[in-house]
Parts: sequence; structure tokens; C-alpha cells
Amino acid sequence: MKILLPVDGSEVSMEAVRFAVGLVRQGLQAEVVLANVQEPASLYEMMVAHDPDMIERICAEAGSHALEPAQALLDQAGIAYESEVAKGDPAHTLIDILERYGCDLVVMGARGQGTLRSALLGSVSHEVLHAAGVPVMIVKPVQADTARDTANESNEEISEA
Repeated sequence: MKILLPVDGSEVSMEAVRFAVGLVRQGLQAEVVLANVQEPASLYEMMVAHDPDMIERICAEAGSHALEPAQALLDQAGIAYESEVAKGDPAHTLIDILERYGCDLVVMGARGQGTLRSALLGSVSHEVLHAAGVPVMIVKPVQADTARDTANESNEEISEA
């Protein structure tokens, strides 16, 4: 099985990497494709920089930097991976990467901003979920789950008192 792991440098994307590592440690035979998608430079960035090659270089370096923590986790776990830094619309580019590498599953983080905000702003995980021709596993932030568990424990203590 080949798993696409989109990584954007956020903690929630690292949670997705840790989740995928856990799946492999539990016996899933898998290879991983790490992907980082850099959005194209804005008109302002192009006007200020004056050098398209410099913008490309900075983009590639930023993408490589975002992948480093995920690569370290996979190296430590002994999991084979390929990695790619691409440029474009994140959701569409991830679908292209998914198809090009022949991935069987996507494991990605979601910030959990809610339905209204997702509808207004667009959500990469939401778009990938609906556009991918393979299963997509969305990993939510741990902090939200921890906060919810703490709140539930507090409510149980109050109701027992």
C-alpha cells in the first residue's frame, strides 16, 4: 500500500504523519509519499522580488524545510518514503501527486475550522476528500480531542459531587 501524506509544516499535519507511522507499527505494509505544495507567488511577491528564479528557490526551500520533521519521523521508524515539493493550488496539486505516484490512501490533517468557515474559505482536506479516487483519512488536531476529554472528565466529576 502506498500512502500520500501531505505536510504543510503545521502540527496537525505532523499528527497525520504520527498516525500513519502508528498504522505501520501495527502491521500495515506501506510506503509513503510525503508532499508539500507551495502556492504560487502573489503578484506583490513577484513585483517586489523581480527575480522568478529566486522565488522558485525560496519556494523549494520552504517546501523542503516543511518536510524535514516528517522525514525525520519516518527515518526513525524505518519507513520507506519518497518526497515531493510542488507548486500550485494545494488540493488539485495533491490529487495530481496522488495519481502520479499511484497512492492507495491519503492520510492528512485538518484544522477543524468548522463547516461555515470551511465553506467560505475552502478547505484543502475537504477538497481532497471529495476529489480523490481513493480513501482519505482525516486526522483532527489532538488538542481539540484532549480539551474535549478534559471537559467530559470535569463534567463527570461535577455530576458525581
